[in-house]
Amino acid sequence: MKKSFKKNKIKANKTGHQPERLKFSFFPGCSLKASGHENTLSLLKFCDRMNIELTELEDWNCCGSSSAHSIDHNIAKYLPMRNISLVPKGMPLLIACPSCLIRMKSMYSKIKNDDVLKQEYEEQWEQPFDEDLEIIHFFEIFNLIHVENYIDHARERLKKLKVAPYYGCMLSMPPDLRFEKNYSGVMEQTLERLGADIIPFGYSTQCCGTYLSVAKPQLAQKVVNQIVSGAMEAGAECMVTACAMCHLNLEIRCTVKNPIPTLHFSELLSMALGEEDQKKWFPRHIVDPVPLLKKRGLISS
Repeated sequence: MKKSFKKNKIKANKTGHQPERLKFSFFPGCSLKASGHENTLSLLKFCDRMNIELTELEDWNCCGSSSAHSIDHNIAKYLPMRNISLVPKGMPLLIACPSCLIRMKSMYSKIKNDDVLKQEYEEQWEQPFDEDLEIIHFFEIFNLIHVENYIDHARERLKKLKVAPYYGCMLSMPPDLRFEKNYSGVMEQTLERLGADIIPFGYSTQCCGTYLSVAKPQLAQKVVNQIVSGAMEAGAECMVTACAMCHLNLEIRCTVKNPIPTLHFSELLSMALGEEDQKKWFPRHIVDPVPLLKKRGLISS
């Protein structure tokens, strides 16, 4: 049965929980499955606690991310096309990686608005194009849920941890998606409800260098140092990211002395809900967040 994400604005019941489990197809992408695997682990934990079921697309492939479109237009076209063809009809597709979101949504929009491309899609994948497919970012589920309704004493959970939210540049939509949602403020509003102190700083949407971290590491180092230094100078104890690729760059390209740790948004959310799988997450961090979190009383070991 078709369930529209946009139209199904589920109301919370008196206990603060939606009456039925929300279900999405899930495209993790390469970063969340490799360098940012802790992002996936904590995201799945969080969604399960929020009564949200994510079903990973079977046999998905790289979407092309940052580089395919500048190397080979056919590859850039067919990589996201194939992933779109794998989504079960009637099931919204949830994506957490901003770069993957742009690749997938841009291609879907192009197919939908181009009859020739649509015919090519249907011939290539031997199935009709789903005109009603909804591709959403992880942040959009916060239109449906209220995290603070799932836990007692929500405003005490993050114990005034001083957090600088970093969105990166990929959530700023390209021209062909200019009418899509702006996700600015989602992390601030959510983490504040869970007791964090939000530290604004001037580089929250500056590019971290993305794939130039490999091609031109010195350039990435320069911008990363500017971002991390800006957060530290503003008084942040840690940064929280919306993007696994940004998270990686902020750690591996930073040469600032004694940098503050960087956490995935999903890690902070899961900790606030009382999840205790940090031993699986934090060893993957280059800048160890454990001393800060112990000091703040957010973890015991």
